[in-house]
Amino acid sequence: MKRVSLILLLSLVLALFTACVSPADAAQVTVGLSVPQLANPYFVTVMKGVQARCDEFGYTLITVDAQYDVAKQVSDFENFGNQGVTAVIACPIDSNALIPVVNQLKDMGIIVISFAQIIENAHAILTIGEYEYGVAIGTNAAKWINEKLGGVAEVLIISQDNVEAVKRRGDGIEDTILKQAPGAKIVGRQAGDNPESGMRIAEDYLQQYPNLKVITGNNDAGPLGAHEAVKAAGRNTADFYVGGADATPEAIAKMKEEGSVYRATVDIIPFKTGNDAVDFIKEFLANGVPEKAPVDYYTMEDVWQDDAIAGWTPFGS
Repeated sequence: MKRVSLILLLSLVLALFTACVSPADAAQVTVGLSVPQLANPYFVTVMKGVQARCDEFGYTLITVDAQYDVAKQVSDFENFGNQGVTAVIACPIDSNALIPVVNQLKDMGIIVISFAQIIENAHAILTIGEYEYGVAIGTNAAKWINEKLGGVAEVLIISQDNVEAVKRRGDGIEDTILKQAPGAKIVGRQAGDNPESGMRIAEDYLQQYPNLKVITGNNDAGPLGAHEAVKAAGRNTADFYVGGADATPEAIAKMKEEGSVYRATVDIIPFKTGNDAVDFIKEFLANGVPEKAPVDYYTMEDVWQDDAIAGWTPFGS
């Protein structure tokens, strides 16, 4: 009897384990994705990576745009809890503002994954050293200044200083340009994290500074708008530099256009970030959430205009 009971018990455990990881259960998994702004091509690419992996695993995805409104993002998290999602993937606008609501979600058994900027109490974190990212962006601009402009240039930085967690990226850009190209002068640093705001900022500075030759930014979104302003103003000369970061498909396509002055970006593989976030969810559902949140750091790779013209394509494209 003991032997039969043990066999039955083992069979039951095996059946329960099989049920936990069966494809049928995947249909019950719902993932909520919260991004600061879908007007930013970087977040669109992350979303595509999340969607691709959710499709592969059979998960349902709900995406919300916080529109750079902290109160809305907190409310979106609360709504995720009310909807009974399985997990939330998010880039925080204000990390501290999300801590209480993240704790509420965790108490409900909802997995929380943060990417880009850090949510300290998330179950897993995918991130980047903000200052180091700025150094990589600034190094590209300084290289252009030294090699194409004789080490002297007026520079506009289109930052994301409206997002507390990202200010250090702008610092890295500014410090690196002034260190590596000491003849450069920073004539402006303004927040513009989408193409529309980037265009407005660039239009103003192009009028104020007729010798402005270098525009760089925290991401590709603002500089993409700046590129259009440069083109419209007839300032797209062979020595003009517009550069950004995130290696979005839009930036790579812009580099390939005839007469483009979009010179460089930095790839942090946003599509893979979306993949990896969903991979964490699958791992945690199968094996449980670890006591200490794992932290994965992005890799960075410079992508120059010549690379794009030669056929470089972002991961997942």
